[in-house]
Amino acid sequence: MNRIVRKEKLSAEVFRIAVEAPEIAAARKPGQFVIIQLGGDVNERIPLTIADADAGGKTITLVFQAVGESTHRLAALGVGDSIDNLLGPLGRPTDIEKYGKVACVGGGIGVAPLYPIAQGMKNAGNEVKVIMGARSRGLIIMEAEMRAVADDVIVVTDDGSYGRKALVTAPLKELCEQWKPDCVVAIGPPVMMKFAALATKPYGIRTIVSLNTIMIDGTGMCGGCRVSVGGRTKFVCVDGPEFDGHQVDWDNMILRLGSYKPQEQEAHHRCHGLMKLNEGEA
Repeated sequence: MNRIVRKEKLSAEVFRIAVEAPEIAAARKPGQFVIIQLGGDVNERIPLTIADADAGGKTITLVFQAVGESTHRLAALGVGDSIDNLLGPLGRPTDIEKYGKVACVGGGIGVAPLYPIAQGMKNAGNEVKVIMGARSRGLIIMEAEMRAVADDVIVVTDDGSYGRKALVTAPLKELCEQWKPDCVVAIGPPVMMKFAALATKPYGIRTIVSLNTIMIDGTGMCGGCRVSVGGRTKFVCVDGPEFDGHQVDWDNMILRLGSYKPQEQEAHHRCHGLMKLNEGEA
């Protein structure tokens, strides 16, 4: 159980794995996540959004970036290895319905959790357009998968190395003015989601965002994922992870996300160096 059956490196630090989890695969819905734990009950629990599932094959797909110690340890696992503890599906699923026109906006690794939502929106009868953005071409992931489910895909990069040189907000504003979507779903770095919500607000377009990056234990017990939405305290792991982007207190959330930045940077530097040594890259 919880055995890794496929593994793929999508970019320098981003990996995709398929894990045997038949009960989760059968029950999961777009927008939900799992909690994984490596090395026993006293180690860190980390939440990962389910990027895809194959109920027939009894597997779920997880896409993650090697950032801290736990994700580097996960990246070191190979096909045939098992994840010690896997819990899910957790969180409230995305509100999938027939809106009419839906724009899905993904930044960086946020494209992975956006994929099942775009797929679900299309299956619900919506016309779906996807905007994908990253710093450079090498960080664009899952483009082929998105093109297979969306009516149109717009790719932008910060440096212009692939697609259009722009931030995701530029084509989003153009879609709001010309195509007039009925719903926008944005997933990516908090700063990106903040400005995506600001871009849609003047048009009164419903804008759904996922605040999964601030989650910790995934059960609502630690309080680490508390955010202010519409002036009220919410817990991302039990009340979300998706919320109305126009109601989120972005500045407070972004400030809190930086609380452990020094520790995260130290762990990334130390663990990434070891990973390169193990791969023979250094």
